[in-house]
Amino acid sequence: MTVGNDQLLDAVADFERAVRGDEPEGMAQTHGALRHLVGDANPAALTQAGPRLAAVLEDVPLGGRADIAVMIGYCVEVGADPVSCAPPVLANLAEVLDGAMELIEQVSAIKDLELPDPEDIDEESELLGLMFETFGPQATLSWLTLSPWVTASLSMLQRKAVRQGLGPIRELLTQRYQAYLEASGSDGKDIDYALLVLDDEPLIVLDRDTSTGYQLRMSGIADNFQLQTLLGDALIGGGHLAGEPPSAEAVAVSRDSDGRVPTVVSFMFHAPDGTRIWNEGTPSDIPVIDGARLLVLDEMPYPHHCPALRYFPSMIAELELDRALSPTECATWFAHVRPAER
Repeated sequence: MTVGNDQLLDAVADFERAVRGDEPEGMAQTHGALRHLVGDANPAALTQAGPRLAAVLEDVPLGGRADIAVMIGYCVEVGADPVSCAPPVLANLAEVLDGAMELIEQVSAIKDLELPDPEDIDEESELLGLMFETFGPQATLSWLTLSPWVTASLSMLQRKAVRQGLGPIRELLTQRYQAYLEASGSDGKDIDYALLVLDDEPLIVLDRDTSTGYQLRMSGIADNFQLQTLLGDALIGGGHLAGEPPSAEAVAVSRDSDGRVPTVVSFMFHAPDGTRIWNEGTPSDIPVIDGARLLVLDEMPYPHHCPALRYFPSMIAELELDRALSPTECATWFAHVRPAER
């Protein structure tokens, strides 16, 4: 059953009043109403609700703030303006990472103490009270709510306009998230992976066998498997290089369509110094030479296929071929290239 615009937006207005009036009981009641209504609301209402909830997020008590952030992320997924919704969510993620790190450092100082799974801790449990007493509410709630903060933040970071406007918080989030992963022993590949994504990035591609070169521009490509498919479409599908092009379905999935289909791996990637650039890596692994990422293509020594998909399902990928380089330009770029390591 779809919730009408007025019903959700009335609940948002009630929540705004409770937050701005610092009314704990009113916040709890209206928070519950929002949780009930958001999932069934229509896109027009959610588009309006997202920025309004983001505007009061900082004043929501920490215990309920992550849940509101997830609602904001859902609004963005449906169509709310990500640029206005993202700043308070990402700023809170940075603070929560700091608090979670504080808890982990305290735990590491206590011999034979292991942290439980956050999902196993009930709001009314004695364990939660003990953690509050031992580690402090800020550190405990930061650690406990980190997963929903990551979920909400990924809704923002999958939007190009948000990534382009990150500014200094990009480096701060990268440092804190990597430090958290190292301290916690986690091997997650989400926030730090999203922060590596390049947008409107110049890319020079040189094909060693034909001594030809191409100038492209890329955005929103999460990994080099995805880059393989899009490059195969641009260069082989575009008639510039010989080989088997990826299917139209594989290209669509790699750009902006849902699904997962098999695709061909057309090239072996190398850096200009001859070292291998692995498909499991990201376009940020491609070195910058004279203001552009410089990638060298070599022929695959054997047929290879992989699934075409997008690591971030809401992130739209772009790879545009600007032009083929002239022989003189190719010679200039190839001067940076060394033989491939075998």
